[in-house]
Amino acid sequence: MDITLIGYGRMGHIIETIARKRGHRIVLTIDRGQEELFESEHFLHSDVAIEFSTPQTALRNIEYCFGHHIPVVSGTTGDWTAQLLELKKRCEEEGQTLFWASNFSIGMNLFFALNKHLAKLMKNFPVYSPSLIETHHIHKLDAPSGTAITLAEQIVKASPSVRDWQPVDENTPIAPDSLPVSSIREGEVPGIHTINYRSDADCISITHEAFGREGFALGAVLAAEFTANHKGFLNMQQLLNLKTDE
Repeated sequence: MDITLIGYGRMGHIIETIARKRGHRIVLTIDRGQEELFESEHFLHSDVAIEFSTPQTALRNIEYCFGHHIPVVSGTTGDWTAQLLELKKRCEEEGQTLFWASNFSIGMNLFFALNKHLAKLMKNFPVYSPSLIETHHIHKLDAPSGTAITLAEQIVKASPSVRDWQPVDENTPIAPDSLPVSSIREGEVPGIHTINYRSDADCISITHEAFGREGFALGAVLAAEFTANHKGFLNMQQLLNLKTDE
């Protein structure tokens, strides 16, 4: 496949390495301030674009891809994802293709499935109070992470006693019916997510720890390959053939 990389930071470089190893061509890289390249011949003839940019630029980047009917794989998280429902509608109405995931790691997507299953089990045991802790490197722009938000929303959906999730803030008390989400930024940690269910008697914990960015990058390249034969609004559950009730 001929691939354009939108966002050429740390993730972009790792994606480039993995894509080349899998026999693909990186025909163009577009970074911040290079919007004129969206009109270049290399971009217009790309089979797919892989977009890892910033919350401030992601929607605009996807719009550029939609404008030329180029399938796009996006892993950018942040407030802009409130627009995903509208983008899904455009995929259905305009024949666009967008593969979005808050996390492209195969292991994390298995963890998502495990988290959903555990939350459904725990809803019958209200003596256990859930909490979530995520730790990332100091360069990560959003907090909580998009992955943490996905995990939190899964728990809220499955737990009648949990009304919503709430970031842990020194100045704001956690509501009794809210899931506390703690965000830690330190060093160069690729990503650690831990779910705890604590009672007076014991604690049940599940954790996913990434050892590097390679797992995320491989997932993004697999997603790009998936767009060759699949169209519309796509996700990791479809790619990995994970059964979902959503």
